[in-house]
Amino acid sequence: MDLPYRTILFDLDGTLADTAPDLYAAQALLSRERGREPLPFEAVRNHVSHGSSALVKLAFPEAQGEAFEHLRERFLEIYAQNLFLDTVLFPGMETLLAWIESQGLNWGVVTNKPAFLTDPLMESLGLAQRAACIVSGDTVDERKPHPLPMWHACELAGSRPVECLYVGDAERDIQAGRAAGMATLIALYGYIDETQRPDEWGASGMIREPREILDWMLGTHEPLPVVGHR
Repeated sequence: MDLPYRTILFDLDGTLADTAPDLYAAQALLSRERGREPLPFEAVRNHVSHGSSALVKLAFPEAQGEAFEHLRERFLEIYAQNLFLDTVLFPGMETLLAWIESQGLNWGVVTNKPAFLTDPLMESLGLAQRAACIVSGDTVDERKPHPLPMWHACELAGSRPVECLYVGDAERDIQAGRAAGMATLIALYGYIDETQRPDEWGASGMIREPREILDWMLGTHEPLPVVGHR
């Protein structure tokens, strides 16, 4: 079968795995420790892809400077201790990964999550040994939206950028993939809030569930309209 890509790369939070429940639980516990009522899950979920700073700022909008850093460090400590309670792969993702492997292709992860969280999470998901590459936010000297992590992933996976498809749920994912010379897909099932306009990010396409990545690979997808189609 003549397939258009050799390597499929995924963002982690909100694309490969649904990590929002455990990240929300860490934020909620931090709020309770500080005597605050936790925000509702619905108000937090779509901010998860923006990282620990965004989640702390959401719960403690007035915090600044040293006080903010103390809160962020405590948040990361709580999350690291409860990394894999309710986190799961998104529905259909395991089937997709198995199909990629069955075709002699490979896949990997490029995330801004620091390695001390990424590595044990990938181990807990049973994916660490299957991934051709795992590039965390501190693996190289730059983070997304810079293309350097993407290029490093290509080297580890043994593919050229033009042979890679990158799937993510944040604008910086698409910016990084495009800057690296890769095709990109937006995971609309991920953590995208109502203020964002993914149709304006300039991705190659958008998908509503992981299964549609397979449709995209096989050329049987029903395209969703995007602006700046690559």
